[in-house]
Amino acid sequence: MTDPRRGMAATNYYDNLCVRLIGDSVPLSVAVERVAGAYLDGKPLPVGKKKLTKKERDSLFWSSNVVRESPPELWNTEAMSFALARYLGQEPVAAEGLVARVARDAPDALIRAVRYSGLVLDPHSSRRAELDRAASENEAVVELCRVLDLFALAHCDRVAAVEAQKERLAELSVFDFLIYASLYAFEVLVPRDFKSKAPVPPAGADLQLAWDAVNDLLAWKLAGASMSSLKLTEDGIGNSLARHLRPILFESGRVDSGEALRNLHAFRALMDAQIELNEFIARSTDAFCYDDGIRFERRGDRLEIVEVDPAARAAWQRDGLKLERLHGYWFHRAIDTYVEQVAADPAMWRIGRPENYEANRLAWLRALQAQLQLREAYGVADEVTSDSGNAVDLFRALLSLNLMSTFFQRDFLAAFAECLGASGNWIVALQRLAMDGLREGLQNRLPLTWSDRGSKVANITGWTVTASEPAGNPRMASAILDFWTYDMVATAERLQRNEPDLQPHLFERPVLKFGATLVQLPWIVGLQNNSSAAINNLRRLGARRGQARDEARRIEAGLARLLEMRGFKTLLNWKSPRDGDDPGEVDLIATHGRHLFVIEVKSTFLRRSRREAWLHATNALRKAGQQLRRKVEAVLLAFASDPEFRALLDLPEDRVPTHHHGWIADTSIECDHQRFAGFLKVSVEELLIALRDDRHLLNDPAGLLAGTYGVDEALEADTSVPGWSLYPDGFSAERFIEVIESEAVWDLRDSTSRAPAACN
Repeated sequence: MTDPRRGMAATNYYDNLCVRLIGDSVPLSVAVERVAGAYLDGKPLPVGKKKLTKKERDSLFWSSNVVRESPPELWNTEAMSFALARYLGQEPVAAEGLVARVARDAPDALIRAVRYSGLVLDPHSSRRAELDRAASENEAVVELCRVLDLFALAHCDRVAAVEAQKERLAELSVFDFLIYASLYAFEVLVPRDFKSKAPVPPAGADLQLAWDAVNDLLAWKLAGASMSSLKLTEDGIGNSLARHLRPILFESGRVDSGEALRNLHAFRALMDAQIELNEFIARSTDAFCYDDGIRFERRGDRLEIVEVDPAARAAWQRDGLKLERLHGYWFHRAIDTYVEQVAADPAMWRIGRPENYEANRLAWLRALQAQLQLREAYGVADEVTSDSGNAVDLFRALLSLNLMSTFFQRDFLAAFAECLGASGNWIVALQRLAMDGLREGLQNRLPLTWSDRGSKVANITGWTVTASEPAGNPRMASAILDFWTYDMVATAERLQRNEPDLQPHLFERPVLKFGATLVQLPWIVGLQNNSSAAINNLRRLGARRGQARDEARRIEAGLARLLEMRGFKTLLNWKSPRDGDDPGEVDLIATHGRHLFVIEVKSTFLRRSRREAWLHATNALRKAGQQLRRKVEAVLLAFASDPEFRALLDLPEDRVPTHHHGWIADTSIECDHQRFAGFLKVSVEELLIALRDDRHLLNDPAGLLAGTYGVDEALEADTSVPGWSLYPDGFSAERFIEVIESEAVWDLRDSTSRAPAACN
């Protein structure tokens, strides 16, 4: 690249930035990477009302001299690789000769960028054509194109299989579709054993695959649905049941049951095809794009996976195990809270009939579990706002959902399993379930339920009882219902307008709104992880709520309180007086002896795919690392030059910290203990556990989750195990750092042994 101060004209924002950085004695390689980072971060930022479109920003960057004159070796930097991936993943802007030049000068960088771009699923893209033309520059790029062709062929075959099956069910309404989904669920997905006293664990992988397939197919039906069909009436429901459900459950074998049976067979085939497509994307194309632990090698017309980094692959599995153990940790925390607070007044939690007390108590504990996690790890207040703008008591909302789950588990899923055990036939079991419901007071025990909003509010009102409102609060019940509602009409309208928006997963908002009618799926509500539902309802679907910033502040404040209890001096939300490269607000500064900690806090949702995790790493966490670099620099400068700043942390000039630590504290578990811009990323929950020194709760000390104890025994169990202490010789900053950097919180050793074991 020509020296910008001599030959390169500063023609646009990115060139100007490069010139300025090099003028500040920043090395060329660092300057180019920071310019690429600015592009990835969506800069230039709007000035007044002037805001560049994505196309304008892409055009500006790819026409810049920074790009045109970038030395070959700089394409291998992380930021330039990600930038190139972004170029390959868009259509409107073409940079003539770019791909051919990188194919010639830096083929490894191009191959990596192609993987990250998602081009593998877009064979008709202009950028793919550009890649094909550039392939002659390098044999490795030629081979890459052959691999992409095989992926495209396999993907096309699976998409065609899904579309063929969709044709057979194209005339079904959304409600008709849910009838067949529910029949399929009871035939294939509902567990056959509900006799264990252990709490129902989070949904397994196979179940989740099926739910995801149903979610995808529901979006397909909504995208083509008429608005009138989504406003259910009693007559419309009756007609659907008579045509699609009654023939299977009560008229099997009759001539007029043929259409319903054919539809059910077609639905099974459609589910198989959709699951196959989704698995191909998750296990093949997403792995190709985002799993750096493997590579795909072509063997003729087949692709084989070759493992190149076992540690990287193992890390993903460990993250999944961590989530399972955190689920148990918060449940045991809930038991402790229950013992301390609720047991003092047993009447507080008694809901429903005496014979249901044990199940309802478990629902109460599950609600406490979710509330504790949301409060401490995600900073969620005890009162939140629904999409309708109404205030919702978080605990009551959580309790209501868990009581719904309890009801569907007991009266639908467990009852069905019992009938199935007696009959051996799933259709007969559903028949008996339905008939038993009728005999028990005309109760609906069909594979899906529905009610008008008024009836649902009345049912929930009893779950909002408090000492001050012994009859419950209908307004609160209404707000709770809104909090868990998935509006079919609103979603269909967005899909049909092609508006980019997040579609709820069925478990996140399990009350399906069809106009004035509310539909629920017992096979979802009875099996879902309600803690995950609440987290993603608030943090994925509700990330733009006005409360989100306050929640981040509460996470920071909660960490500060725990640090102070361990002897740290802390400072929250410090703003540097620096001019120029403003580092922004520093979330949390803490000092202990000669140690300084600068902590950047990020709050997000629970991710389930490698693609989601990769996007989080390359966007939010990459940016957090860059932000933290600037913030650490600003804090160190303030320590060196600002007595007022030192006074805020009660540090005289002769006690300035000599050991500096920058940590990214994130509510997600993905990319745990990786480094971004050189800074360690660690989960908020790991920090909480390390500071509280209660890692024994990660290891099911009462045997409750393993099914060894029932709830009653666990309530009485001593869960404090001194042998698990992270600080057997007392707390110190040095040991705290060692605990975090060595991942000691996740040590799976036997609590009776002092010898550590590897974390699996």
